[in-house]
Amino acid sequence: MNPDTPIRLAACTAFGLTDAGRVRRENQDRFLIDPALNLVAVADGMGGHAFGARASATALDCIATRLAADATSRTHADAAHIDDPDATVHDASACAMRAAADALDHANATLHAMNLRERLAHRAMGTTLTGIWQPRGSARLISLHIGDSRLYRYRDGALMQLSRDQTLYQQALESGAIEHLPPRNVLLQALGPLPSIVPVVQAHAWLPGDRYLLCSDGLHGEVPHGEIEAVLGSMTPHDIGQACGRLVALALDAGGKDNITAVIACFDGD
Repeated sequence: MNPDTPIRLAACTAFGLTDAGRVRRENQDRFLIDPALNLVAVADGMGGHAFGARASATALDCIATRLAADATSRTHADAAHIDDPDATVHDASACAMRAAADALDHANATLHAMNLRERLAHRAMGTTLTGIWQPRGSARLISLHIGDSRLYRYRDGALMQLSRDQTLYQQALESGAIEHLPPRNVLLQALGPLPSIVPVVQAHAWLPGDRYLLCSDGLHGEVPHGEIEAVLGSMTPHDIGQACGRLVALALDAGGKDNITAVIACFDGD
C-alpha cells in the first residue's frame, strides 16, 4: 500500500512508504493506514519468497477485521450501558487494550493454522507487527507490538523509542552479555510460528504536535537514531510525504540490505 497523498485520521494525518531495498528482490513489508478504525500499523514478514509477504498482509487484515468487529460490539454495549442506569462504568482504554491483545492473538492463531495446514513447520511464515490505534471513546493511543518493527515518538525536540525489540540481541544487551552478541535479527516473538505469543499492548497519552514513526528494521537497523530524529524534527505536517521519503532514502544510502518501511503520523498541533 503506497498512498499518493497523506491520509486523515481522527486526530492525526498519516503517510507511509515502503521499498524493497537494494538487495532483496521482493518486498515482504506491508503497512496499513485505516481512517475508519484510526489504526496505523507496520508488518515485516518472514518465511522466504511469497510466504513473508503473505504473512504480513494476512496479519494486518486480521488485526483490522478483529478491531472493526470489536468497535461494532462496543457500540452495542454502549447502547445497553445507556439503557441500564445501574451499569458499571468501564475504562475505555482498558477495554481497548484487551481488544488489541485479542486481535493479535487472532492474527497469530490464523497464521499458525495456515502454517500447520500447509505443513510449513520447517519454513514457517510469520511477521512482526507494530501499530497505534485510537479507538472511539478513548482519549489515549493504544500501541500493539510483537517482534522488532519499532514505534518512535518525537516530542519537544527529542525522539524516544516506545517499543522494545523482542530479539535475542536485545535480550543479550539487557543481560549485560555484550562480549558475544548474537545477530540482531533473531526474533524471540513473531506472529505465526508458535501457537501462543506474548505481545506488548500499552496506552499512551498523545499531545498536539506529537509525531509518531512506525518502521521496519530495514530502517532502524540502518539509520542512526540521531539521523531519524533530525528528519522528524525538521519536518512539518505539510511535508509528511517528503519526510517518509527522506527516511527511506537514508536507509537506501546506508546499503538498503533489507526491506524498508516508514509510516509517520502527525498529531494535530503546531
